[in-house]
Amino acid sequence: MEIPADEIRGLANDVNSRLDGSLISLFACDERTRSREYVLRYVFCSRESGVLIVLITRIHEDAGQFISIADQVHAAALYEREIHDLFGLVPIGHPNAVPLVFHGNWPQGNHPLRKDFGKSHRPSFVDEDVPFQTIAGEGVYEIPVGPVHAGVIEPGHFRFSLAGEPIQNLEAQLFFTHKGIEKLCEGMSFERGFYLSERISGDETFTNSMAYSMAVEEIADVRIPLRGEYLRVFYAELERLTCHMGDLAGICLDVAYGFGAFQFRLLRNWCYQLADLLTGSRFLRSVNIPGGVRIDGIPGKESEILKRLSALKRELEDTAEIVRRQTILTDRIENTGVLAKKTAFDLNGVGPGARASGIPFDVRKTRPYGAYGRLSFDVPVMTGGDVSCRMKVKLEECRQSIGLMVQVIEGLPAGPSSVAIETLPARQSAFGITESPRGENVHWIMTGENGIIARYKVRTPSFCNWPVLCHAVQGNIVPDFPLINKSFNLSYAGNDL
Repeated sequence: MEIPADEIRGLANDVNSRLDGSLISLFACDERTRSREYVLRYVFCSRESGVLIVLITRIHEDAGQFISIADQVHAAALYEREIHDLFGLVPIGHPNAVPLVFHGNWPQGNHPLRKDFGKSHRPSFVDEDVPFQTIAGEGVYEIPVGPVHAGVIEPGHFRFSLAGEPIQNLEAQLFFTHKGIEKLCEGMSFERGFYLSERISGDETFTNSMAYSMAVEEIADVRIPLRGEYLRVFYAELERLTCHMGDLAGICLDVAYGFGAFQFRLLRNWCYQLADLLTGSRFLRSVNIPGGVRIDGIPGKESEILKRLSALKRELEDTAEIVRRQTILTDRIENTGVLAKKTAFDLNGVGPGARASGIPFDVRKTRPYGAYGRLSFDVPVMTGGDVSCRMKVKLEECRQSIGLMVQVIEGLPAGPSSVAIETLPARQSAFGITESPRGENVHWIMTGENGIIARYKVRTPSFCNWPVLCHAVQGNIVPDFPLINKSFNLSYAGNDL
């Protein structure tokens, strides 16, 4: 629905509050070469029906600003700051329009997603202060952590404000690993763009490439073979299982519970071995392809796969039963890092983190894709919202993933696993939305005049959940932050596109 720019506040608020539509993405496109305008797309999704509602407004290039909706639709805050940085459009009325992507080392007036900003352009380095929120009061002090951390992890800066021991506020500064993926894809063929989609976040390789491929397939008006749909479910669930095992191991490690940590790491390694057996890639890279699945890997290995899944399930159940009784773990994770349901809803929290706070949304159920609509599985939901609930949700999701993988092997149809896509039509666009291990994953592609990529917008679940994490730590103590952080296990690379 295209609407005048001055009507966006009222209509966006109605969609958000009256139609139960969560803002799942908000992005700009530079279309000045055609109409001297920037186009803003506000993408809402009904959490009941899965229907997408896209509100489109146009901003003339001379205006250079747009009306903020962040005070009414709180999830819009980060998107509007991102648009400000990358396009130079000012969100009028934004409560805190400080830079999001840039860290004081990027000169003003350089906006990389404008079409007249060349890919080879390297602006001069500048050095400006980065504003942080200041908490005043007697006994309040700050602890800066990062961006370089004591471990082989990516950079992120966390500014804690405390009064005594409890955390009063946490401000996260990310984008230290900003890669410019959306800019790099401009002018690329859809085949080349696919390889960048796989490299957004290493442990979500398959679900990112699947979302990208789904968007391409819709633009091309192609339906992939049924076998390809089943195979995509299998590999997506294998990726989810692998990721969750790592999360569970990390939670145990952060409370110094070595047995649990090493058991879940063992199970994650079994998942890696299965992926390597079937595809030759532990991270499932180059397994997908626009049009289906490139590497089948299943024929002749069905009995071995079922044997390995059975052993994995038995070991998981035994480990979960032992871990459940350990007070060294339960004393640390219960009532720690509580995320309120309203906060999760207002900020569009997604994935296991949101489902542990009572929000039952899962793209696989609400907007079924691939073969998910033909398979049986449950979506675990809890209401406590603490680390314990997030851990329990991930444990149950592991069980459901194993069940889905078994169903795929037992009911895998014969036939090809992919179809060829030669070219894409011009001036078309489509969404690809998947449920990654961390939650709802939204990719949008628009083609140009000759069918190449004109705009590629990615919104990973980590982009939504970093603000959610900052709320979940409030009232806790600093030593609990690593534990709360690991229970969400958000991606730096997946956020810093």
